[in-house]
This record gives sequence, C-alpha cells and structure tokens, in this order.
Amino acid sequence: MDATFDVVVIGGGPVGENVADYAIRGSDRTAVVIEHELMGGECSYWACMPSKALLGPGSALEEARALAGARERVSGDRPDADALLAWRDTVNDRRDGPGATHDDSGQVKWAEGAGMTVIRGHGRLSGERQVTVGDTVVTAREAVVVATGSTASIPPTPGLAEAHPWTSRDATNLVEVPERILVVGGGVVACEAVTWLLDLGAEVVMAIRGDRLLPKMESFVSERIADSLTARGVDIRFGTTIESVDRPGAADTGYGRIHGGPVTVRLDGDGAGELVVDEILVAAGRSPATRDLGLESVGLEAGGPLRADDHLTVADHPWLYAVGDVNGRNALTHMGKYQARVAGDVIAARAENRDLDGPRYVASSDHGAVPQVVFTRPEIASVGLTAKQAKDAGIDVRIADGDISVAGSYLTDPEYSGHACLVVDAGRDILVGATFVGPQTAELVHSATVAIVGEVPLSRLWHAVPSYPTISEVWLRLLDQLR
Repeated sequence: MDATFDVVVIGGGPVGENVADYAIRGSDRTAVVIEHELMGGECSYWACMPSKALLGPGSALEEARALAGARERVSGDRPDADALLAWRDTVNDRRDGPGATHDDSGQVKWAEGAGMTVIRGHGRLSGERQVTVGDTVVTAREAVVVATGSTASIPPTPGLAEAHPWTSRDATNLVEVPERILVVGGGVVACEAVTWLLDLGAEVVMAIRGDRLLPKMESFVSERIADSLTARGVDIRFGTTIESVDRPGAADTGYGRIHGGPVTVRLDGDGAGELVVDEILVAAGRSPATRDLGLESVGLEAGGPLRADDHLTVADHPWLYAVGDVNGRNALTHMGKYQARVAGDVIAARAENRDLDGPRYVASSDHGAVPQVVFTRPEIASVGLTAKQAKDAGIDVRIADGDISVAGSYLTDPEYSGHACLVVDAGRDILVGATFVGPQTAELVHSATVAIVGEVPLSRLWHAVPSYPTISEVWLRLLDQLR
C-alpha cells in the first residue's frame, strides 16, 4: 500500500520527532515518522537517559559525603548496584529477560498525539521525494528528512570485532558488571562510562591513543579528570594502541552481558603489555548512520555524513534535509533537537511560501556556540571555543581563569575543587568560550551560552549580578579580571 504525506522523516529519535512536530504544528500538514528500532531513539534507551541515570546516584553520594550532617547518614562507598540498575531500567523503560528490549509505547503515543503517523520498518530513499518501507512507497509533498543518527565505530584491530566487544549500548544497558574491563578511548563516552563502572565496583584500564583525555576541551579539564580517575584506581595508559585481541568462545550474549570468556589484549606504545580482562568497551567514536539508506538512488554517496547547509538542506536536493548526528555537524542530542527545530520551521515556511528571513531559519549555533556537559566527577560544562580554537581562528584573545572559590562552592563542599575559564574576543569585547570544571557546574553553562549567542558586551555582562551565595558567583571573580 502506497501513501503520501507532506513530510516524511526517516528516524524516530528525538531529532526526527522534533522536526516532524515543528514542520506540521498548527497546520493541516501531515507527517510520517519511519523507525526500524525504537521510537525515542538512541538517547532514550542507549545513551543520554540511561547514562545519566547510572551516574546520578554516585554523584549524589559524593555530594552527601562532603557535608557534615549528611555524611554521617551515608553508609557505604558506592551506590547499591541492584537498586542503581533498577533505577536505570525505570528511566529507559528497559525490560530484562530473554531478548531483553525496551517499551517505547509512550513515545509512540506522544508522536501520534502530536499528529504524526508512525511506521515500523527500515526506510530507504527510492527516488526524489520517495521512501520505500518494505512493500510500501511513501511520497513526500514537501520534504524528506533523514534523522538516522550514528552508530558506534569498531577499529579494524585484529581480533577485536570477533571478540564481540562492548559498545556504548552495552555499557549503558549493562546487567553484568565485569570484574576487570579495558576501555578503549578517552572521550566523553569513555570517561562517563568509566565513572559509573567504578561506582559498580569494576577494575578499569584505559587505553588512549593520544596524550590526554577529552582532547577537544581545555587542557586543565583533561588534567583534572585524569587525576580524579587515577585517584579512584584507574590505570590510564596514554600513547597506547591495541595490537591484537584474542577471545576464544566469544559470543553475542545480549546487550550488557559479558560476551564470552576472558579476553587477552596485546597493547602497543607507551603502555605496551599484555592484559587479560573480562570485557572490552570500545568508545572510539561514532559514524553517521548513512549506509543502507538508498542515498545512491538520488545521486548521493553513502557511508559518510550527509552534509547539509544552515537550513539543514542537502545541496542540490531542496526537498531533502539531514538533521542531527547524521549530518556530522554536532553529535549531541540537544544540538540535534536544535537543528530539528530550525529544519521544521524551514519546511513549514517553504510549504507556506514564506521567506526564510530571520535568524530562526538558520542553524547558527552549530558554529561556535555549542554547549556540552560531561557528567564525570568532577563535572565539566563548556560552550563555544577553547582558547586554542579561538587563537587558531585568528581572534585577539583575552583569558580570565581561576579556581572556583566562592561562598557557594564552600557551602557545597568545604574541600570544593573547581576551575573556570572565559575566552574573550578582545576586538569585539564579547565572550566566545567558557569552561567550568567542578561539582554542580552543569548549571553554569546556560548563562555562558546566552552571553555567547547574544554577543553580550562585557560592559553589559558586568551588570548581570550573580545571586549570593551560589557557585555562579565565580562569574563575578572572572569578570573582575577583565575590567
């Protein structure tokens, strides 16, 4: 049976749901969302939501132990594993047992309530404005949107793929805690996963090709996170690669379960040696999910990012949009949802023959105003450019930085340890970057984001008075340096 809709979206994650919603909201336009796995996508079941559920209890315990009156009520050094995993299952609607899966009925109900039709199956482009799902050809009057996200990358190391290593999906949905685990990679996924694996009692070794953790962030971030993980017993091996992997009896036993017997890993480089571990977690990046989408049918190449302009439109294909991880711009859920809102508004405007004048139709924040929080301990919050990135871009840079030492931080923890840095474009007298490291710094980043996006002059920012006694008083200390 064939069908026609105004908007056809391939991918039912938060990005796909949002672009469909914004494209039809308040109109008589129709939209269909095609999803071959779960409505709600990676974020709901395999990434953002379960990972933060796993990280929250350990963070809460650490904060409680920091304050007299609370620490006396805390028993044990780690979260209760069974209760923690049960909380994770609640957050991501996980149902354990043979063929363990998740319940996405709530997401389907929301989508249908917002006026979308949901089709289960693998959608592939089969011509201009056409998507084939099984035996059905779905035609779009206005737009086809590709919002298929990304998948974990497995390096071509001898024996690694055959060993059935864990990826982020296993780490967030773990039901068996490895006694000893090797984590490959030093980015956000690796550092967060190591944090909750330690909470659950695992012994962790990290193999990192480069010379620091979180290499895209300010150098002081890398140092503080490395020091924190080392203090918790992590064996971090920089300048180290995997030479080969051997795992007799490897088996795909299901997400989050140990995939066979012990793994022998031979490492090369500065941390060379042979390890025997219970599991390997590969956190070495992700690739846009553009294979098997039928891109060749409309003259596009599969396998890499599906490039889009700031209207999120694919070049020479005015009816085709690429939104979220799949376009390679920013692999962050909140940025994908931001792009979805822009793309939805663009589709609606074009459908109504309105001009695309005004900033709401341009995904400008992808260029230098991307916020991110890393829920390690200590927490990391950043937005915009690092000092190095700003200098490399030819900006006349001024820096304000220092430890976070204000009344609010002391009241959070008398031994509070944190650091903050502002990057300023001296020529324009505006903030272009900010990084905060320390407990509860996630709540500082949005004020920096607003300042950067709004291009607020420092002379005006000085009048944004932080409340006393809060950690946000660090803004006053940093701006003092720039007077």
